[in-house]
Amino acid sequence: MSPIVTWMLAFTHLLALGLGLGSVWVRGRALKGAPGRDALKSAFMADTWWGIAALVWIPTGLARLFMSSDKPLEYYLANHLFWTKMALLLAILALEVAPMLALIRWRKAFGRGETPDTAAAGRYAAISEAQAWLVVFMVLAATAMARGFGARG
Repeated sequence: MSPIVTWMLAFTHLLALGLGLGSVWVRGRALKGAPGRDALKSAFMADTWWGIAALVWIPTGLARLFMSSDKPLEYYLANHLFWTKMALLLAILALEVAPMLALIRWRKAFGRGETPDTAAAGRYAAISEAQAWLVVFMVLAATAMARGFGARG
């Protein structure tokens, strides 16, 4: 693979990481307490960027993995930190289901000029904060893995 393609995949993947981490953190902050109209607008915007980050982050990660842009596929598959990173990603995705569905409902209500029932906003704020920490732990696993930690044998 071309060094420029490898570099651009890494650049795009890491850029999405920063965008995603910031977005999910802002979404969580906006949903704390009883969010009013402005807080909901902020949460919706942050949620949109969190989604965009995921749409960039996951495909670039898969491309880096399967195109063996940095290390051979076998390296990752034999590395327990890779599997830790994948488990963290699955946890982030599983946690995302409830906030995603609620925010979709809230956006629709907001778009109709209604005030959505945000009674669960505090729970979604806590989920967003947990997801942000899980992203941080993914970065910890990824940077350790890139330095040879977690490899078997």
